[in-house]
Amino acid sequence: QVQLVESGGGLVQPGGSLRLSCAFSESIFSLNAMGWYRQPPGKQRELVGTIFRWGSPNYADSVKGRLTIVRDNAKNTIYLQMNNLKPEDTAIYYCYANKSGMNYWGKGTLVTVSS
Repeated sequence: QVQLVESGGGLVQPGGSLRLSCAFSESIFSLNAMGWYRQPPGKQRELVGTIFRWGSPNYADSVKGRLTIVRDNAKNTIYLQMNNLKPEDTAIYYCYANKSGMNYWGKGTLVTVSS
């Protein structure tokens, strides 16, 4: 069973930046895919971006050019670098990993974009 530990959420002003971290309990290369979802207040969970074992990340249109997934293979960690944040980016952000057809989830970290 893959365990995920997220960190880095908080309050940021519009236009600001924040970086979320997600550390996995095993090698990134044992995972089929990994990435981030988010759930805005009162809305359903939605995909932010995903990265496969080999290849470049794919992103939702709403975050392209502002949110970037970065992987650190040596630390078995991925990051979500968030720039030029907007109030509509306010959400609980969840890290996930897919292995052998199963999805594993972090507990979520709250990001609030507000002045």
